[in-house]
Amino acid sequence: MNRFGKGLLIAALVGVVGMAFRVSWNALRDVATATGADETAAFLYPFVVDGLMALALVATLVLTDDARRFALRVLAAYTLASLVLNYVHGLVPQLHDEVIDWGRLADWDPANWALVLLATSLPVGSIYFGSDLVAKVLHHRPAETPVTTLNQDESAETYVNRSTADLGVSAPAPITPTPAAAALAAAPVVSLVKSTDRVPVGAVAAESTRPRRATGRVPEAARSSRPARTAEQLLTEARKATKKWPDRELTAEGIRKAIRTSPAKARVLRDTLRTEREQAAGTGEAATA
Repeated sequence: MNRFGKGLLIAALVGVVGMAFRVSWNALRDVATATGADETAAFLYPFVVDGLMALALVATLVLTDDARRFALRVLAAYTLASLVLNYVHGLVPQLHDEVIDWGRLADWDPANWALVLLATSLPVGSIYFGSDLVAKVLHHRPAETPVTTLNQDESAETYVNRSTADLGVSAPAPITPTPAAAALAAAPVVSLVKSTDRVPVGAVAAESTRPRRATGRVPEAARSSRPARTAEQLLTEARKATKKWPDRELTAEGIRKAIRTSPAKARVLRDTLRTEREQAAGTGEAATA
């Protein structure tokens, strides 16, 4: 809806509320006169009741949560009270005359006492509830909406990783381009197995191109007292630990836990053991044939 349409809607609402107040004003004035109010008090009485309804409506549009529910209850209570008094005004013809029996809003005494209590308590309630609503509105602080700004120098990949981390979802691994053959040949690669063992080239390339995290110097107290094992010792321990393992259970994680080594070395050992088993299976088939 454009601004002109909103303006027409608000103007129509103000017109309807104004006309409804004028209709209700006549009934509330007569009820106030019947309860003993003088001419000035009877004139102001409709503003006390219907005016607080308008105040509660505005507070409902501004407040939130518990304060908004409180404003809605006040609006509902005073709307119901105004409805009852308007109904009594239309039901009792004596209230329309200039000579009114003060203190009588109904022939039945219990009903008359309840209606007089309702009519006389509304001004006091307007003071209490109106002050409370105004205080709530003045002390209300709208909730700030967090706005996430993306730096112009930040790449799209960094922004996606940050968003997925906030949602508790693991970000996808970055795609590293495969280096050229010359770069692989020039880069020093530390092998954990014998030179005669056959290791897949993809595994070596993946290990060599994996980005390493820079760390500081490890204190002497934090270093392990266990002597470093050579590649031959690691391979021997892996062979013994996985001798009875089926092929489907030969995983890098299982090898890492069995011989207590790093994930990178465990992956190289896994590939080496798988290659040895494939070669052994091929030799057995050839001998059988």
